[in-house]
Amino acid sequence: MFMAANAINGFLHADGQWTNQKLNHPLSILVLNLMPTRKETEFQFLTGFNQLESDVEMTFMYPYTHHFKGTSREKIETDYVCWNQIANRYYDGLIITGSPVEKLPFKQVDYWDELQRIIHWGHTHVKQQLHECWAAQAGLYLDYGIQKRLLPNKLFGIFTAVRVDHESPLARGFGAGGLLRMPQSRHTEIILDEAKLSGDLKVIATAPQSGPIILSSNTYHTTYVTGHPEYQEKTLANEYYRDLYKNLPIQPPVNYFADPVAGIVNYTWRDASQKLYENWTHLLVDKKVGISL
Repeated sequence: MFMAANAINGFLHADGQWTNQKLNHPLSILVLNLMPTRKETEFQFLTGFNQLESDVEMTFMYPYTHHFKGTSREKIETDYVCWNQIANRYYDGLIITGSPVEKLPFKQVDYWDELQRIIHWGHTHVKQQLHECWAAQAGLYLDYGIQKRLLPNKLFGIFTAVRVDHESPLARGFGAGGLLRMPQSRHTEIILDEAKLSGDLKVIATAPQSGPIILSSNTYHTTYVTGHPEYQEKTLANEYYRDLYKNLPIQPPVNYFADPVAGIVNYTWRDASQKLYENWTHLLVDKKVGISL
């Protein structure tokens, strides 16, 4: 039986484009939305979590120190919360999205200091964190000193894990046969020193072309996902045609189009994304994991 995801705030909530339902003891999830397509990203997370076994309430947060393009300061301050407004609260989960700043050194990102405070705050105020794409790289750098480097070409497409740690609760239900597929859309990769891997930081899933897909930290109660499990069927197509329109160097996303001319997509990662989010939410209700709220 599918449960429901409610939006406590956000653009969809303010515009009446997401209908909330009556929930019983929902999980509270704070989403630091760093994507420029904020409304679309809200929809992706709400839609994805709306298909899970647990009720959730999502509160959307923005980085106060960021200089926004395309969104008025007044609107984002009205429809989102900033960290100063919720710093004394506790949540079951914290999700930090990707961000189109990956080519910049971490310290050149205008909200870098604020992001550090939020991640460190999350170590004591949420049970589990989930960092995606650039946020995974940022979290691994802050938590473990793992650096990133620029790729010669954009990693763009759907990649299948060939090694999965089936002992991890994050990998429950994936089985064998390449079920774990992940959208990737990035220009950088992590430089993973095997010495960093121990009983604390573990690689849960990896693919030859994309490298580590999912990593997990016991110490920091954090899951680092190098891709975009929230992406929906047409997201990579929209990015591809956007870059073509801008005359940017871009190749069709690999393992994605069934018919590039017609724009028909192989939506092969949907079940894997749902399973990953399901497994992560199970960590939020596990009394042995995270902090006591």
